[in-house]
Amino acid sequence: MSPDPPEPTGADQPLVPEEEPHADDGLDLARALTRATSGRAARGRAKPGRGRGRGSGPTAGPVSGAHPDDRDPQPLDATVDRFVADHGWEVDLRVHGIFGRWADIVGPEVAAHSTPETFADGRLVVRTDSTAWATQLRLLAPAVVRRLNQELGHDTVTLVEVVGPHGPSWKKGPRSVRDGRGPRDTYG
Repeated sequence: MSPDPPEPTGADQPLVPEEEPHADDGLDLARALTRATSGRAARGRAKPGRGRGRGSGPTAGPVSGAHPDDRDPQPLDATVDRFVADHGWEVDLRVHGIFGRWADIVGPEVAAHSTPETFADGRLVVRTDSTAWATQLRLLAPAVVRRLNQELGHDTVTLVEVVGPHGPSWKKGPRSVRDGRGPRDTYG
């Protein structure tokens, strides 16, 4: 009878450990990952309160998980909405959105001869291309205010101020007269 071979010691152990049998269902990979992460988690909990960096220890704050938190990427529309709300720009943005849809609000014929210029403190200034259209829009002003408030909210627009066209300036040029009264026509 031959003697049994000696048990391998630390120096005699093979460099490559024997592999466990491989299963095709993927559970072996899941078990290996679980073993690897549980060993790391146990080492991490072994010394609470030690300075291992940001986000460590039991009192370090929220840990990223399955649910979104403030550290996750945020949708652009939510970020812009929060930015607009923080600065109080909701009404101004809605009103300027109406500037872009002016033809839808007042109709294509009126929009062809008028443009909104400014909005401040509930007062909308609209410029027309002729004095005749300024008169027409002044008559339509209550209906325009009503329609704008339907779009923007109650009492957002309180007054529509209609101004006529810009006239030519007689202050410059070779034939200008200092302190002159200028022409006597309305140009429209």
